[in-house]
Amino acid sequence: MTDLSRPESPAARHCILVVDDALDTLRMLCDALSAEGYAVLAARDAQEALERLEIVIPDGILLDAVMPGMDGFALCRRLKETPHWAHIPVVFMTGLSETEQILEGFTSGGVDYVVKPLRLPEVLVRLATHVRNAQATRMAREAVDVAGLGTVLLDSRGRLAWRSPQATRWLEAAFGQQEPQAALAWLHTAQEQTQISVPLADQGTLIARHMGQSGISESMWVLHLAPAKAGSPVRQPDIPLTPRETEVLSWLAKGKTNRDIADILGMSHRTVNKHLEHIFEKLGVETRSAATAIAGQLLNE
Repeated sequence: MTDLSRPESPAARHCILVVDDALDTLRMLCDALSAEGYAVLAARDAQEALERLEIVIPDGILLDAVMPGMDGFALCRRLKETPHWAHIPVVFMTGLSETEQILEGFTSGGVDYVVKPLRLPEVLVRLATHVRNAQATRMAREAVDVAGLGTVLLDSRGRLAWRSPQATRWLEAAFGQQEPQAALAWLHTAQEQTQISVPLADQGTLIARHMGQSGISESMWVLHLAPAKAGSPVRQPDIPLTPRETEVLSWLAKGKTNRDIADILGMSHRTVNKHLEHIFEKLGVETRSAATAIAGQLLNE
């Protein structure tokens, strides 16, 4: 059982996927990462890596560039084209050291490139930095969901670069099996008209507003849901949740673990547990699933 009184190392909260067809290298990296407190997944090729990713989404990937079958560059491009994997930082590790090869690593979506033979202390420091930066970026972008908004970013070629979880749910509900192609076409129209809308079944109207450039060659859209019946506010149940408890419940309803909630709100795991105890008591429930089931009504979702 985990001792909550003992502080966890930063690595202890993260999972790393290591992909390398060389068994000795794979074993060395897994041992080093485990010693640092990471949870480690291993794969010998791209297919095994994709199978691992279908089960667990890691916080970072160490990826060999040269492997049988699909190479590391092609695998990285595959990850970056898949919305729920695109945020994972990929660090290439390979014996390929020519400038052209290094450039391919970055253009395929990698955040860093280390040349074999590996210097483990350097690899671990680089990986920790990228995992920390990716987590901070993800939490900042997901924070818009708490306010009932969604965010979508497109790159200079009009391709999906990133979208918040709430935006993903709304676009899938609006366009179904035609998403994301239909959603991208709709957003391109929003860019021309500044603001457009689309009906969202019985939930209301999904509105997209083009916010212009958010960075180098990136365009930002902010999405929000207008109620189905304007002027008829949703009744808020008379349950005395504190503002902090409301935040915790909101993230719980979005499928976040206690660990994720602690990281997002900048509190300890023990504090999150205490908030959830109070929430369950006030809602008259005993489980997370029961609390999640009524959270939509509580939070006007």
